Parts: sequence; C-alpha cells; structure tokens
Amino acid sequence: MITKRIIPCLDVKDGRVVKGVNFAGLSDVSDPVALGRYYSESGADELVFYDITASSEGRRLFTDVLRRVASQIFIPLTVGGGINGLDDFERVLASGADKVSVNSGAIQNPALIGEAARRYGDQCVVLSVDAKRVGGRYHVFARGGREDTGMDALTWIRRGTDMGAGEIVLNSIDTDGVRRGFDLEMLAAVCDVTDVPVIASGGAGCIDDFVTLFETLPRVDAGLAASIFHFGEVRIPDLKAALARRGIPMRIL
Repeated sequence: MITKRIIPCLDVKDGRVVKGVNFAGLSDVSDPVALGRYYSESGADELVFYDITASSEGRRLFTDVLRRVASQIFIPLTVGGGINGLDDFERVLASGADKVSVNSGAIQNPALIGEAARRYGDQCVVLSVDAKRVGGRYHVFARGGREDTGMDALTWIRRGTDMGAGEIVLNSIDTDGVRRGFDLEMLAAVCDVTDVPVIASGGAGCIDDFVTLFETLPRVDAGLAASIFHFGEVRIPDLKAALARRGIPMRIL
C-alpha cells in the first residue's frame, strides 16, 4: 500500500518564512534554513518552498535562500514562485529542487507545462492551483491569490494534467490558515477529474483534520500544512503515529 505523505510548507518572503489567513495578513515566523532542517529531521516526507511574492513582484525566485535550505535537508524538495519558463526550471533544479511548482506562470503560458514535462519528466512538474468559490464555481486565482482569473479550477486541472503535470497541489483560499479542516468538497471534485497524485493544502488545524482527510478521501495522496507545524501545535512524529494507529499507511522514522 502506498504511504500517505505529510508535507510542511515554507512560504518565504524577503528571506523569512511567513504565514497569513486566506492568503493575507502575513506575519513573520522563522528562518527557512533552520525550519527546513527541523522538518527534515522530524520525519516530514517532503518539503515545499514557495517564494510567495516572486510572481506578484514580477521577479525571479531568490535562489540564494533556496540553496541554503536544500543543503540542509534530506527529503524531496518542491519549489515554486516566479516560474515562468524552462530557464526558471533549470535554475531552480540546479539550486537543489527535486520538483518544480508552477502556478501563475502556467496560467500565462500553459504550454510551459508540456515543455517542462517533456524535458524533465512529468514527475518533476507540479501544478499548484489556488482556488476559491465564486458564484457557485471554483475559480483559479493567480499572483499569490490576488487575481481572479475567471478560469474554472476543475477544467484547468484536467487540462494541466493532460499536458503533463505529474502532481496537483490544491490550495483552497477559502480554508487557508483558518484551521477548521481541509476543503473536502473541493478536494473531492478535484480527485474526480484527475488520476495524478493530489496534495491537499489549506485548513489543517489539528491531527484529526488529517485523519478526516485521508479517511474521507483515500484518493488524496498527501496533506500539506504550515501554521500548525511552524508554531509547534502539531509535531510530525505525533501526527504520523496517530495516523498509523488509524490504519493510514505512513513512513515512520
């Protein structure tokens, strides 16, 4: 049986890890290098590193901090933020990333997904989708959740995987930072339109939220969270032990 993955997320701004609610109200949390090392040693299955203002500021991802984080961890690293072309893929992979997350750059140039999948393999291309309910539909938002594209999220996810994205990260803006549980309704809809691994992001507030996620939606491959891990409210070894006790397959150190 394939083990489920627990993935901490580092949202990095100006070289520091930050966190907000509903993609707004950012506050300083910690040093990304120290936090990345801590998660690697604590049994996290992967780590996600987002340069969260690269797209909105129209710049490339800062690779100096990325290199320092990558040098301190021994788990797969997914990196995103300001990824607009194959040269960005090359630069980020050369800095220590194992997978590259595309979001706004792929919205602007959907062909990037297929180009990157052909060059690096679909396992390297992660389509990150920031989605929010608008008028009874799930809309795709760009530029760090600041811009409503008007695109239907389910149609976009189906298209992205058809073009070669090997994994989906669904970031529910509605539940981001609220800590009342993952967006099960939105995640179920996504699982119905794709066969690639789906990572749930946004809303985790306690261990039971992960239990509910994996028991309700066994098609979801991983749970991603930030605040509850950053502030020590949930320790990854404790979370994995609790999930394993419920019969949910986990990689245990």
